[in-house]
Amino acid sequence: MKIHGLQKMTLLDFPGRVACTVFLGGCDFRCPFCHNFELIDGTAQPVSDDAELLSFLEKRRGLLDGVAFTGGEPCLHKDLPELMKKIRDLGFGVKLDTNGAHPALLRDMLDTGLVDYVAMDIKNSPEKYAVTCGMETVDLAPIRESIGILMRGDTDYEFRTTVVKEFHEEADFEKIGEWIRGARRYFLQCFTDRDSVPFGNLHAPTGDEMRKFAQIVSFYVPETQLRGID
Repeated sequence: MKIHGLQKMTLLDFPGRVACTVFLGGCDFRCPFCHNFELIDGTAQPVSDDAELLSFLEKRRGLLDGVAFTGGEPCLHKDLPELMKKIRDLGFGVKLDTNGAHPALLRDMLDTGLVDYVAMDIKNSPEKYAVTCGMETVDLAPIRESIGILMRGDTDYEFRTTVVKEFHEEADFEKIGEWIRGARRYFLQCFTDRDSVPFGNLHAPTGDEMRKFAQIVSFYVPETQLRGID
C-alpha cells in the first residue's frame, strides 16, 4: 500500500493515545474546502509504503501507542484491514477517519476488532450533502448505514462537521442533530483556509456562530463540542 504522508507524532488525532497519523490517497468526494486535496487530485506523490510504515512502527514501540489513518478516504484501500491487523499485532491501537461511504468495509473492520476509534464526517444536512461534497449527487444510503453501524456498535466513535460559512447555516444543524440524535459525541470544527484548499473565497463562521450551531445540535447530542474554538 502506498503511503502519501506520515505525521510521526500527534497528541490530537487519536483521543487518549500518543499516535502517528498515516495519510492515504484517493477519495470518493471532492469537497471544495478539503485541506488535503493534493491527496485527492493525485498531485501528492507517495512518500513510503506499508513495509516502511511497519518498520517505522517497530522502532516506535514504547514511544507511540496508536496509529490514525486518514486521507483522502482510507476505506478506498481494500487491503487496509490486512495492514491494520499487522499494526495491531505490533501492539498499537488503530483509529480510522472516514466519510462513511463504505459501510460494508467499516462493519467488517469493527466486527473483527481492528479499529479502536472512528471519526466519521457528517458533511452537512441531507439536502445539502452533494453540494458540500463537491458532487452532483451523493447516495446517502451508505452514509446512513455507517451512522447506524457506529451508533449501534461497541466501538468508540465521534461524528464531526467542518463548518464553512458558505455551506452551513442554523437550519442545517437542526437537521444534522435530528439525523444523529443520541450519538455518543459530535464535534464542530471551524474551516481554516490554506494553499491546498481547492476552492477560493471560502470563510470560517464567527465564534458566536459556531457556538450557536453547537447549541442547536446539543439538544439532540448532549456531548456536542467545538474543536479549535476558544
